[in-house]
Amino acid sequence: MSYIILGVLAAIVIWTIVSYNRLVLMVNRAKEAWADIDVQLKRRYDLIPNLVNTVKGYATHESQAFEKVTQARAAAMGAGTLEAKGQAEATLAGALKSVFAIAEAYPDLKANQNFLALQTELSDTENKIQAARRFYNTNVRDLNTSIEVFPGNLIAGMFKFVKMEFFQLDNEAAREPVEVKF
Repeated sequence: MSYIILGVLAAIVIWTIVSYNRLVLMVNRAKEAWADIDVQLKRRYDLIPNLVNTVKGYATHESQAFEKVTQARAAAMGAGTLEAKGQAEATLAGALKSVFAIAEAYPDLKANQNFLALQTELSDTENKIQAARRFYNTNVRDLNTSIEVFPGNLIAGMFKFVKMEFFQLDNEAAREPVEVKF
């Protein structure tokens, strides 16, 4: 009888350890996925000043659009929470669309090698951001599901695991990738 009790206790301890380690792994995967988004966003932030300066050389009278992009970039870089980051990224996407709309009016700009290289880099970066966001949200979904379902919710509650937020863009226009092709 005591062996049965010891066996049940051992099974509970092993299950607890395995469940805890699985939740830790899922949290770390979600954090790693967020770091991937962060890397791609930083890459985009680094490209934006070059893009603005290139377009500025052709359309100096469009300073209001350039200021909006610069302000949106600063806001996105400084956003603290995931919700604020989503809002700031939506604003930045809209501001970038206005710069590309300006660029369409300048055929010489569209033929400029620096502009074409920046356009290619930005397009590639937008695709990577979109993929990284999907990867992050998938990891967050899996973690949140594990935290909510029985019996994982017992371990999650016992060890104070909390659900993570999805990375979502706030407005419909920002949900579409920034169009950088001419």
